[in-house]
Amino acid sequence: MNEDKEMMAEEEGEEREKEDEGGEEREKEDEGGEERERAEKKERGVGGERGVGARAGTEKTVLLPSETYFLNGVHIGTQQKTGDMKRFIYQTRPDGLYLLDVEKIDARLLIAARFLANYEPSSVLVVSAREYGHHPVSRFAEATGAASIVERFIPGTLTNPGSEYFREPAILVVTDPMTDAQALLEGVSTGIPILALCDTNNSTANVDFVIPTNNHGRKALATVYWLLAREVLRERHRREGEEEEFVFGYSVEDFEAEIYE
Repeated sequence: MNEDKEMMAEEEGEEREKEDEGGEEREKEDEGGEERERAEKKERGVGGERGVGARAGTEKTVLLPSETYFLNGVHIGTQQKTGDMKRFIYQTRPDGLYLLDVEKIDARLLIAARFLANYEPSSVLVVSAREYGHHPVSRFAEATGAASIVERFIPGTLTNPGSEYFREPAILVVTDPMTDAQALLEGVSTGIPILALCDTNNSTANVDFVIPTNNHGRKALATVYWLLAREVLRERHRREGEEEEFVFGYSVEDFEAEIYE
């Protein structure tokens, strides 16, 4: 288990280096760029419906076209940002919402899926206290064979062998480190690797691998869990030499929660 955490930490470190290098390149490109920014805003009409920023149509994504991430709001953060999440933020909208870099979202989803594919399906535990995460998490579990806990996470689930709810997963995925704080705390105390969907306002302390994403939105959560499930299954097929035969029998809509009043 420690080896798994070390492997994930190494992967996180490599990704951080790439992201830092990319940030330095962007800073160089933007030296004295106020005039260019004004021109770009005028050209694209900042504050439009998508709010995707200057890179719309130029992103290099692998799992989905960048436009699909934009349309489902996967890149839209909150009006708060933490120092932990600063490296994943591309820019700020005029209304104060921070926007996440879809290239980093895409790359990290692929890494996370490949890592999860290393585990026995039933040893993966995915949790969501957030209402719009309940259905996507349940669908993910159904599609991949993972275990899931939605709604309330009972204290002691991972730490109290005497509890009727006790579980011993090998790896934990949380939908939001804030709303899933109890699960995160218990995962840390047991020493298992932890992946987390993190928005711009999240702290990533105690998270072994960050998946930057809008973790509040209905369509965003559906898209992320659908992609994660698809790529976990694809990777399992690839390792069996059956990638060409792989067919994922779910649509993004299958992962969408109902709209709650």
